Amino acid sequence: MSNRITKEEALKFKKRWEMVNEAERQELRKTTAKQKLQQLTVLMGWVDDFRWGSALKAEEIEVRELWIKLKRLCHV
Repeated sequence: MSNRITKEEALKFKKRWEMVNEAERQELRKTTAKQKLQQLTVLMGWVDDFRWGSALKAEEIEVRELWIKLKRLCHV
């Protein structure tokens, strides 16, 4: 028994995801700045709830180090 999909199935799968992506783009365009700020506030509130603080801090440090390196390479 083969798990391979046919070309037709692959094209249908791709088309469905294109439709999903377009619907998401439209939804994001309709989202107001106020709604986006509310969503950001909720996400930031989850940092402590899900104990993401240390992971985010590590990423922040990494990004800052990359910016410093980039500035140095660009002589800025």
